[in-house]
Amino acid sequence: MHFKPAVSVLVTAVALASLLSGCDQKQQAAPAPPPPQVGVVTLQTQSYTLTTELPGRTTAYRVAEVRPQVNGIILKRLFTEGSDVKAGDQLYQIDPAIYDATANSARATLQSAKSLADRYKQLVNEQAVSRQEYDTATASAQEAQAAVQTAEINLRYTKVLAPISGRIGRSSITEGALVNNAQTDAMAVIQQLDPIYVDVVQSSADLIKLRRELESGQLQKAGDNAAKVKLTLEDDSPYPQEGKLEFSEVSVDQTTGSVTLRAKFPNPNHTLLPGMFVHARLQSGVQAAAILVPQQGVTRDLKGTPTSLIVNKDNKVELRQIVATRTVGNDWLVESGLSAGDRVITEGLQYIKPGAEVKVADATNVKPANPVPATAPAPAPATEKAASSKGE
Repeated sequence: MHFKPAVSVLVTAVALASLLSGCDQKQQAAPAPPPPQVGVVTLQTQSYTLTTELPGRTTAYRVAEVRPQVNGIILKRLFTEGSDVKAGDQLYQIDPAIYDATANSARATLQSAKSLADRYKQLVNEQAVSRQEYDTATASAQEAQAAVQTAEINLRYTKVLAPISGRIGRSSITEGALVNNAQTDAMAVIQQLDPIYVDVVQSSADLIKLRRELESGQLQKAGDNAAKVKLTLEDDSPYPQEGKLEFSEVSVDQTTGSVTLRAKFPNPNHTLLPGMFVHARLQSGVQAAAILVPQQGVTRDLKGTPTSLIVNKDNKVELRQIVATRTVGNDWLVESGLSAGDRVITEGLQYIKPGAEVKVADATNVKPANPVPATAPAPAPATEKAASSKGE
């Protein structure tokens, strides 16, 4: 009975020593995991030609509304609706009977007036008639000459001719219809389709920004190709012919705040028809030191601000807010926030956060098409190793 307290103290000391020894073994068996591996892309500056895609509509190069210049009944229609006509081709025949008779009467009046004027010319030299009578006869002959010319013009106008070459639409009148030279409705409309215009609209704000960048040197002019334009049709197919920018409107539309640009395209096969909706791609300028960042390396925060995670010189993750203006294929064009030499993380983003130390490797998920989903195989073995160490 006297030895029980000593035995209890001894057992307690042995248990405490065993517990401390087990803690040391556990601490030695769970080393810190290695830093996760990430795939990075090292940014480099490159020359990039800025292009602007704008909506637009096609417009005929020339439009002529065919209207009668004399009154009368339509005797014939001499064209096929929807066909191509040439300038000077006869389209309609108006009944010429009245105008033919008027022309004959004017010619007879002219002959009589000329004979009287010639006779007075001889008599005035002999002072048989007064100078005033001779002048009156001469003026009458000139009026008769003008009347003949007018009658012949009206007779010629009974043949309604095509003013321009192009494709003629449907006829609004038929044989037997009465037309007059004061009517507002066109008999037919001719449109020249080759070449053809494409009118596109650009916001005045974008135009001002583009001019400011060109003046400051951020952008350079695209040279001779700056005026070239390419088209995408309504079915998203490219138009094979290349157009050229003709002019920019001198005023801004007050309702839309946009400026109209007009381009001219060759249209030999009449693929483009007036009124078609198209997308035009214009070359705006050349950025000599552009920064293009893969889309896998750009995310947005809760406010919608684009951000990128980069690896700094100490191999630690750093968060950068950037200004990304447009997509270029699989990349973002970045105006600020990143520079040449920055290592942007595109692979293994789900395993890191700002301030963490990482192991750097070249990214394998950045490809021109069908990029491989971002993965981070390195952290998994480290976790398994730590778990097995704890198990030991």
